[in-house]
Amino acid sequence: MKYFLRFIWNATRGHHFAPWRSPYLKWRIETYCGLKMSKIGFLEFWGFMWRERTNLARFLKWTAEMDGYVRAKPKNP
Repeated sequence: MKYFLRFIWNATRGHHFAPWRSPYLKWRIETYCGLKMSKIGFLEFWGFMWRERTNLARFLKWTAEMDGYVRAKPKNP
């Protein structure tokens, strides 16, 4: 859960309480499904999130795994 919150917090920088306005998330949705950024509003954003929830959960699981590699602790203390 903390990886989900970290990703959302970073991805919505400047738009924490209105993630559908985040240029980064709009761009990611546009590159994923082809919906134009200018057409993404509240309903389109949440509709996309609901339709793609399983893929988004898999993506967040993958980011958590990659974060483990990036922030690996040294083996020799």
